[in-house]
Order: sequence, then C-alpha cells, then structure tokens
Amino acid sequence: MGQDIRHDHLPFPMPNRPHALVQEWRNLTFLHWEVDIDKLRPHIPEGLEIDLFQGKAFVGTIPFVMKNVRPRLLPSVPGISTFPEFNIRTYVKKNGKAGVLFITLDAQSRITCWHAPRTYGLPYRYAKCRLAVNDDVFSWKSRRSSDGAELEGECRAIGKETQAAKGSIEEFLFERYSLYTSHKGSLNMAYTQHNPWTYREGEATITKNSLTESYDLGIDVLQPDYTHVSEGVYVHTWSIQKVEV
Repeated sequence: MGQDIRHDHLPFPMPNRPHALVQEWRNLTFLHWEVDIDKLRPHIPEGLEIDLFQGKAFVGTIPFVMKNVRPRLLPSVPGISTFPEFNIRTYVKKNGKAGVLFITLDAQSRITCWHAPRTYGLPYRYAKCRLAVNDDVFSWKSRRSSDGAELEGECRAIGKETQAAKGSIEEFLFERYSLYTSHKGSLNMAYTQHNPWTYREGEATITKNSLTESYDLGIDVLQPDYTHVSEGVYVHTWSIQKVEV
C-alpha cells in the first residue's frame, strides 16, 4: 500500500518512531507573495523565528487536494479521506529547523476541521471548495462557511517540470519537512517526509481573494510574486511533539 520515500535529501533526520499518518498532496497551485515582516509578525506564535530568503519574508496561498488521508496501516475511507484544502502558510524556524506555519487551513472536511485543531492545534476552518485540472489549467474556488472568505481563479502551467536548484527561492519555499503549531499552551512541531517536489512555473488569474486579504498582510492579493503548480507528493506525517526551548 505504501510508496518508497527517499531520505538522502532531508535537511534533518525523521523521528525514530513510526509515522502517524499517510496522505497525498495533489494538484497544487503555489501562490506566493513577499510580505513585510512587521505585517507578518502578529501571526507568528511566541518562540518561533520568521525564516527569510535573502532578507525577505514570504507568505503562500495554496489550493490543492488532500488525498487518501489515513492513519498508518489503515485504508482510506471513501468520502472522508480525500477533500480539497486551501491554506495560507508562511515560513519559520526553531532550533535551526526550518518549517511551515499555517495561518489558516480552509477545507471541505468536517471531520478534519473538528479533529485537527484538537489533536494538532492546526487552524482548520470548514469551507466549500472546488478544484479541477484540465490539461495544464488548474482551477479553484473556495468559500469559508463562517465568514464567506473566498478564493477563486485559475493557474496555467508553463514550461517543463523541474526540481528546485540548491539555494533557489523554490528550494526555500518547497523543500520543508516540518510544520509548527501552538497547541495547549505549548509550541509544537510535526515532521513530514516526502520526495523532493517536482513543479512547473505558472501564470495565475485570481478573480477573488478575500481569503488572503482578510489577514491584513499588506499585499496585492490578486498579483502573486511567484506562481508554481505541481502534481504533488506522497507523504508520511508524524504526530506532534513539544519543541525544546
């Protein structure tokens, strides 16, 4: 049921215990903006450092499909294990380990939106989401149920598939193997393992983006600075653990 995942590219070793979850991240559009550090700082939990690329901070809005999400050794469940997710994330580090911090995760999964905040401290919110891929065009639309925050548009893939060059902005944005959360009064992290990302550059047309706009990041939410698409990766995820201060 599993797939082989490489270890040679990882920036740090994975935990010496079994992973908790298996999942796939599929049909992703990566929309990234350079963001003022002072605008970003209110969203960063105490104890985390904003990770910078050449002195600049970045935030990403990423529509994609969570596919076959399931506990290790158990099968996926039709109607539950696969769902669209639209998240906003930024880049942080602690104790020299670079990772991802999610500002929000809007998903069309009531189970995930109930379970993940309680178990992982992840800020999931329920939204009606739609994502489709037609040839080289990735189309997406979401509307959060609680306040109507929306993302709508499409992205056309251009160029050839590639992997991130060492020291590139793409390596900084993509090649991350942990996530951080603030949960029950503690700073926590979870390790994630997958093969290196394969991606193409993209040209995005965003018609609505009150989703990103609602976080007051001081950016033009209809004009990302960097756009990429990827067919995705197969992923192992470990349960959260407290971060040593």
